[in-house]
Amino acid sequence: MSTRAVHATHPMSTAQPSALSLGTGRRVLRATALAATLPYLTLKAAWLAGSRVGIPEDSILLRGGTTLAVGNAVTVAMDACVILLVLVLTRPWGRRIPGWLLTVPVFVATGLLTPIVLGYPSQLLVKALGTGAGEAVRAAREPFLEPWVFAVVYTGFIIQAMALAGLFVPYARERWGRRWQGALGRRLPSPTGVVAGAAALAGAAVASAQVYWAFGGRGGLSAEAAAVYSAETGVVSGAHAVCAVAAAAGALVLARGGALPARWPLALTWTGSAAALSWGAWMLTAALGVNLGEGEYPTTATLLAYAGQMITGLLAGAVLVRYLHGRREA
Repeated sequence: MSTRAVHATHPMSTAQPSALSLGTGRRVLRATALAATLPYLTLKAAWLAGSRVGIPEDSILLRGGTTLAVGNAVTVAMDACVILLVLVLTRPWGRRIPGWLLTVPVFVATGLLTPIVLGYPSQLLVKALGTGAGEAVRAAREPFLEPWVFAVVYTGFIIQAMALAGLFVPYARERWGRRWQGALGRRLPSPTGVVAGAAALAGAAVASAQVYWAFGGRGGLSAEAAAVYSAETGVVSGAHAVCAVAAAAGALVLARGGALPARWPLALTWTGSAAALSWGAWMLTAALGVNLGEGEYPTTATLLAYAGQMITGLLAGAVLVRYLHGRREA
C-alpha cells in the first residue's frame, strides 16, 4: 500500500505529527493499550520461566514440552508486537514506516482479536443466562487452565482490540483518508468480480459449517469435541460464521461499486477477511503441528473448515487490495 500518490496529491499528509497533536483521547488509548498487554505478557513470561500459575496439576499443558515452550515464546512475541504497533500509531517516526509494513500486522491483529471480541462476551452472556456448559460437559473436558486465566487474558485482548481500533482509525484517516472516504465509485474489473464471487461461495460454505456447529451439530467433529460441546462453544462457532459472512459480503459490495459510502464495506471486508484468514491459518497450523493429548487429532471436516476460512480471507483480502489500489490510481 504505497503512499506516493497520496503524498503527491495531498502534501499535508507528509507532515510529521508531534506528540502534542495526539490529543487527550489518543493518549489515553495509548496508555490503555500498553497496560492491556501486561497480564498476558506476565503470565507467558512466568510459564516460560517454569511457573505453573493458573495451570491445574493435571492440565494437558504440562505434557506440552518443547512444543509448548516454543508456542509460548511465539505468542509472547506476537503480543509484544502490539506495543510496537501502539508506538508506531502514536509517535512521529511512525509516519515514516512503509504502509505495508504497518497494515500487515494491524490486519493480523484485527483478525486474531475480532473473534475474541465477539465470542468471549457472548460466552459470558450464555453463562449468565444459565445455558452454559453442564456438569457432564465440564466433566468431559480435560483440565487446561484455571477459569480466572481466561477472564484476565481475554479481557486484556478485548481492551487491546478496542484501543488499537481507536488509534488506527484516526491514523488511517490522516494518512490514507482519500482511499476509504467517499462513495464506492465504479465497479471493479471483471476478474476482481470473479474473485469476489469465489470469496462469497467460500464464505458461505464456511459460515454454513460454523452455523451448523453453533447450533449443536456434531457431524464432522472429533469424539472429544462432540463430547464437550455446549452453548459456550457454539457461540464461538457463531462468531467465526459472522466473520466469514462479513468477508464475503464486503468483497461483493466492493466489487460491485456504486454510491454506497465506502467506509462500511471496507470495514466489513477488512475485519471479516482478517479474522477468516488469521484464525484459519492459526487453527490449521495448531491442528497440524501440535497434539497435546491422545486421540485429539483433527477431523477432515475441521481441517477443511480452517482451510476454507483461509481461502475466504485470502480472496476477500485480494478484492480489498485491488479496491485500495484503484483508489490510489484515481
